[in-house]
Amino acid sequence: MIPLRDENPSGRTPHLTRLIILINALVFVYELSLGPALQEFALAFGIVPAHVSNALAGRGNLVTDALVPLFTSMFLHGGWLHLISNMWYLWIFGDNIEDQFGHLGFVLFYLGAGLASGLLHFAMQTGSPIPTVGASGAIAGVLGAYVVLFPRARVITLVPLFVFIQLMALPAVVVLGLWFVTQFFNGALSLLYTSDSGGGVAWWGHIGGFAFGVLVALVARGRVRAAARRSSFELRP
Repeated sequence: MIPLRDENPSGRTPHLTRLIILINALVFVYELSLGPALQEFALAFGIVPAHVSNALAGRGNLVTDALVPLFTSMFLHGGWLHLISNMWYLWIFGDNIEDQFGHLGFVLFYLGAGLASGLLHFAMQTGSPIPTVGASGAIAGVLGAYVVLFPRARVITLVPLFVFIQLMALPAVVVLGLWFVTQFFNGALSLLYTSDSGGGVAWWGHIGGFAFGVLVALVARGRVRAAARRSSFELRP
């Protein structure tokens, strides 16, 4: 399924969502300019689980091999399709989450989701020498928050039905729920791999980001409801 747009207008202009998209695009253009040096760049600023393991064991630099890549990796991409698909999901769903959390809150949430994604990916692939890049984990956090806060929001989606493609308006909980099920299924399959490559996709990073988004949204929703109950109580005569 390919989501095209949601029918869920936000109450404020998503300046930070747009800025994140712009930064990712500019960084990717810079990557294209590197030529043969791109591989070294990815090794330096992508998450390389083996490097993180070495740093934690005292055989590397904890800052440059572990901490910095956890953040820089979420602004790198491995190709045009990787970049466009990630930014497309962020464009559709990010504005409503920024509206709910506020501009600064959204940035902190986005970075937190990316961090949670990177940490779980590392935990599941500690010996992998392959650099992991992409905003997928951070955006998975946005999707997780969206499915909690707007489960019934209609998402206009392209749905393949055998040899036909149907345009359908589906609840967000269906579209994003199926997305998560796919990630979890592939993540479970990746545990059967005999190597630490994980099949080339950071499935568990996606799962970690999504779970982070769900948890943060549940806490935020609970606080809003508690505040509403307190206000209602205080307004009683």
